[in-house]
Amino acid sequence: MEEVKVAVATSDRLRVDTHFGKAERFSIYTMGQQVRFIEERGCEKLSVDDPAHAFDPSRFERIAGVLHDCKKVYVADIGPVPQAALQARGIEVVRCQCPIDQIGRCGCTCSSLIK
Repeated sequence: MEEVKVAVATSDRLRVDTHFGKAERFSIYTMGQQVRFIEERGCEKLSVDDPAHAFDPSRFERIAGVLHDCKKVYVADIGPVPQAALQARGIEVVRCQCPIDQIGRCGCTCSSLIK
């Protein structure tokens, strides 16, 4: 199985548990036969903690730059605008709340958001 690089929105490096817009860092893994931790990459939050906030393209671009070499991003949740913007860059968005060592094969409710 070919290894791919993925980003995970996580607060504890144990579970996918963070909303994309609230992530201040992403844990980067390679996924193949096993899930292997590579590094953690910091970023600013997309969310400004106002539910009615407008999408900030320049803030998003800086976050997307952190994820530039990842094929997928695993998140607990994500808004429709950043989801579409990531997908337009070829990054598959997966909504998930599994243990990280089981992503991609956990058998729970993980679902690719690519339509």
